[in-house]
Amino acid sequence: MSVEVNNESGIDADLERVSALGRHILTELYVHPETDVSIILLDEEPMSALHVEWMDLDGPTDVMSFPMDELRPGVPGSPTEAGMLGDIVICPQVATTQAQAGGHSVEDEILLLATHGMLHLLGFDHAEAEEKEIMFSLQRSLLEGFLGRPAPRETMD
Repeated sequence: MSVEVNNESGIDADLERVSALGRHILTELYVHPETDVSIILLDEEPMSALHVEWMDLDGPTDVMSFPMDELRPGVPGSPTEAGMLGDIVICPQVATTQAQAGGHSVEDEILLLATHGMLHLLGFDHAEAEEKEIMFSLQRSLLEGFLGRPAPRETMD
């Protein structure tokens, strides 16, 4: 499985750690080992442009997900088909603000946002209260399994 991470922002980030998190999530959710995903870190201006173009909302946002092959989690013994999961775009400047509000590191916030974006690519959503509980619970569990400690508090809706 390929989790390609590119930093097109002016903020330093541990790209290998973000990639390792992506591989962890794909493994834990039984996604085919030949599945690809791309994670891009973008500055506020290009993130704002994407936010307007795709969501018709002004200003930068923390994370956006662009699914490709609409894969869903597999089950033990029956992983998903191979394919292109999609792209995740994270804005480190927004992550910095959210990390400060949440009382944790920017690195933890970027990992939280990457986890959130991966779950969106795999079909999870949080528009309804029940969906949010399922998604955020899984998000916490996956991130804690990767970190080996409690996950940072969510600062996004």
